[in-house]
Amino acid sequence: MNVDLNCDLGEGFGAWQMGNDAAMIELATSVNVACGFHAGDSDIMLKTAKLAKERGTSIGAHPGFRDLHGFGRRPVAGLTSSEIETLVAYQIGALQAVASLAGHKVTHVKAHGALSNVGCVDDMTARAIAAAIKAVDPNLYFVVLPNTALVRAGEAAGLNLIYEVFADRAYEDDAQLVARSKPGAVLHDAAQIAQRVVTMVREQAVTSVTGKTIKMKVDTVCIHGDTPGAVDIGRAVRRALEDADIAVAPFSSRR
Repeated sequence: MNVDLNCDLGEGFGAWQMGNDAAMIELATSVNVACGFHAGDSDIMLKTAKLAKERGTSIGAHPGFRDLHGFGRRPVAGLTSSEIETLVAYQIGALQAVASLAGHKVTHVKAHGALSNVGCVDDMTARAIAAAIKAVDPNLYFVVLPNTALVRAGEAAGLNLIYEVFADRAYEDDAQLVARSKPGAVLHDAAQIAQRVVTMVREQAVTSVTGKTIKMKVDTVCIHGDTPGAVDIGRAVRRALEDADIAVAPFSSRR
C-alpha cells in the first residue's frame, strides 16, 4: 500500500511569506504551487520550483480566483465558463514557464480554496477547470475531492484523476469539507491527525463530524502548509504512515 503526501506551497507574496516551505517540502512528495492569483508571484514560484527540483518533489499548479486580499478563499460570482477556463489555463501556463527555468516539470493541477469549493458542487465551474487542464496538457493529473462535480468533470474530459483527502480538515456527512468559519473545521493535534491519516489510507474512508464513515478512494493526503504547527503535523503523519508500512511516494511516479 502506498500514498502521496501533498502540500500547498509558494503562498507568500513579495516580502511577505506564508508557512515554512523549506521544511514542508522535505516532508511532501508532491507540492501545489500558488500561481499569482490568490498568492505567490514569479520569484516565489521560481524559488519553490527550485526547492522541489533539488528535493526530487513533484510540482503542480494551484490555481485560484483572482483574490489576493481574501487569499482565494472567497467565491467570485458572475464568472462565465470561458472566464474560469481562461484563468485556470493562465495560471497553469505561468507555472509551467517558470518551472522550466528551474529545470522542473509541472505534473498536476489542484484547484485552490473557493475555486475548488465551488467546483465541487457546481458542474459548470468543474467542467471549466477540467477543460482548461485538458487544453493545456491532457497528461496532467487532476487532483480532486471524491464524490464531487470535479470527479464527474474530470472523468468526462478523460483526465487522469488523483483522489485527495485532507489530513487537517473535518468532513460533513455529505463528504464536503466543514466550512472554515465553523468551530472544529481545522484540526491541530499532530498525533490525532497522524492516526486519522493512517486510518483514512488503510480503510479508504473518512469519518465525518457526526461519526459517519464515508468510503472514498485515497490517492493523496493534503497537509496545509499554512496551518499552525504544519511542520510538526507533517512529520507526525509521515512517521505514522511509515510505521504502518504504508509507503509514501509521489502519485506522478505511478504512470
